[in-house]
Amino acid sequence: MSKLWEKGVSLDKAIESFTVGNDPELDQVLVPYDCKASKAHANMLGQKGYLTDEEVNQLISALDQIIRRHENGEFNIDISQEDCHTAIEECLVEALGEMGKKIHTARSRNDQVLTALRLYYKDELSEINSLAKAWIDVLTQCGEEHQEVDFPGYTHMQKAMPSSISMWASAYADCMKDDVNSLIMVASLIDQSPLGSAAGYGVSIEIDKDMTAKELGFSKVQENPIYCQLSRGKFELALLQAFNQVLLTINRLASDLIQFSMSEFGYFSLPEEFCTGSSIMPQKKNPDVLELLRGSYHILLGYETQVKTITSNLISGYNRDIQLSKEPVMRSIKLAKDCLGISAAVVSGLSVNKDKCKAAMTGELYATEKAYEMVKEGVPFREAYKKVAELLREGD
Repeated sequence: MSKLWEKGVSLDKAIESFTVGNDPELDQVLVPYDCKASKAHANMLGQKGYLTDEEVNQLISALDQIIRRHENGEFNIDISQEDCHTAIEECLVEALGEMGKKIHTARSRNDQVLTALRLYYKDELSEINSLAKAWIDVLTQCGEEHQEVDFPGYTHMQKAMPSSISMWASAYADCMKDDVNSLIMVASLIDQSPLGSAAGYGVSIEIDKDMTAKELGFSKVQENPIYCQLSRGKFELALLQAFNQVLLTINRLASDLIQFSMSEFGYFSLPEEFCTGSSIMPQKKNPDVLELLRGSYHILLGYETQVKTITSNLISGYNRDIQLSKEPVMRSIKLAKDCLGISAAVVSGLSVNKDKCKAAMTGELYATEKAYEMVKEGVPFREAYKKVAELLREGD
């Protein structure tokens, strides 16, 4: 198979394998998005007179067929094709002959991949947003079901003041509500169409970028073609930073549940089917799922660091290094979805041991409350504080 850019000299096979990397595998997820963008592009070319109505219809029909083949697991991307964009165009040429080559009029693989990625990000963000809202509902329900159950609040890992399951659960729900706002902000940022920026410097023939943006569901056109290329990496980092907030909330929740489900505390317990065992200790019920949820935040930080370092120090315009950012971003998206779904399932399955919670509500938790009772009687807070501290020492 010849490459779109081939000029009569075959690429060294070792170089080909190295430069292509695992794009053929990663690009499978982008196939329907590239086809969707190609359909909008074909319609625009028809509207501008570069394609006849019949050619537009044939191209769209062939692109729909590629989408169906992809859905059935029948669309393959060969290493010689490098990516889904070439594979799709070659499929069009195979099906439609010379007319299939017209689809590349007024565009480059650079704006193709940008557009396909943006459409993919938009869909994934919508799904992650829905998962996060469902997560909030689960925490809210947990708090409502146990709103009468008090248990200790901690500072410095020591008992501090009275708390409750309701207050604890709603705190995490509130965290995720702000995380959802971060996701919404990123979705707004990404909602710009780069189609028509070509290789990063526009095209010299008349096109209608507003038309393709509208058909693809973008809220606006990203007008400056150089910025379209500069934004790759910046937009991905904004995406990963929003995911970091989500996974940090889950990380802290997992840490709480690991501690509070220890036998020394026993406030919560996980369903047995959520726990693993030991190959040597028959009694063990290990919260591996919580430990992996906790650790996933750090994995995501690693992906973010990859994207940060890959995309820094690049001059304006397209640079092939940016290809290496695709995998960590895709892995981050999957990780965020997995962690939201799994952690919601864990919270849904939690049992609360009311007796253990009640027994843990020991007298020192009410020390501040006693000081405030004195304050209500006119004692200055600092004096009340000292008196309660003395009482506690005497009690010891």
